Amino acid sequence: MAKEKEKKPDVEREYIIPLREKCRSVPRYKKTNKAITTVKKFLVKHMKIYDRDLKKIKIDSYLNEFLWGRGIKNPPHKVKVKAIKNSEGIVRVELAEPSKKFRDKKAREEKIILKASEKVSKKKVVEKKEEGKTPEEVKEEKEKKSAVVEAGNEMEKAAAKHAKHEFDVNSKAPKHQIRNALKK
Repeated sequence: MAKEKEKKPDVEREYIIPLREKCRSVPRYKKTNKAITTVKKFLVKHMKIYDRDLKKIKIDSYLNEFLWGRGIKNPPHKVKVKAIKNSEGIVRVELAEPSKKFRDKKAREEKIILKASEKVSKKKVVEKKEEGKTPEEVKEEKEKKSAVVEAGNEMEKAAAKHAKHEFDVNSKAPKHQIRNALKK
């Protein structure tokens, strides 16, 4: 009989990762890069990733922005993170206690995603309504819509043509008063 793989529950831990000591011995223009690799190496060690593969650590965009927030030369001295290891061995890392700036930014992005999903669901509802109609009815509706659009375009062209050939008295008059000395 084949053994069924047991699904391991996600492991979630919080760590305070010291960055100052590792970043001290690096040139100034490489400090934040070293801070990111330090975070990854720390989590590889403490989250028991046996092959020590740094590619299995996925850093959240807000944590990345927090580390890079003060530039390449001045990373924070320590960072508090929340690490979540899934059953496949991939560790997601995010800020444990994000500042108000990051919370607001995350809320805005979630709101945008929610609006986008609502638009998609509305399109699906419209498509379902069209599914109930026969193909001929759908074709007729599309033709009506295209006819209305074409009529609007023709009206705009006619109005532009009429405006082009219309004589405007003010457009031919000089913009400045000509000096009397020059008139002679």
